[in-house]
Amino acid sequence: MTGEPLGEQRQRIDKWLFFARLVKSRALAQALVEGGFVSVNGQVITLPSRMIRCGDRIDLALESGDKRLVMRAPGERRGPYPEASRLYEDVSEPQARLSAFERAQRMVRPLK
Repeated sequence: MTGEPLGEQRQRIDKWLFFARLVKSRALAQALVEGGFVSVNGQVITLPSRMIRCGDRIDLALESGDKRLVMRAPGERRGPYPEASRLYEDVSEPQARLSAFERAQRMVRPLK
């Protein structure tokens, strides 16, 4: 991104979620954040412009289940999955597969 050390580089949360292939579009990333489904370092955020940096813990309440990630690097583009997966470390606890009903219920419950 810039000449800054990796730990000092920052990126908008909506852009990073898109580059990390956690959502299909930047508009969906913005809606996820604005809906209260994302927290950074334990604090629920509602501004898609919130800047994150390496080492931040990001919790997502997705339709398919909760994810807990640690940002490892900012993204420069939306590349293939192997490239995108290097942007974060997944530290989520394993979860059982959710039924269609459970996934539908999750769509309306933001983080608290």
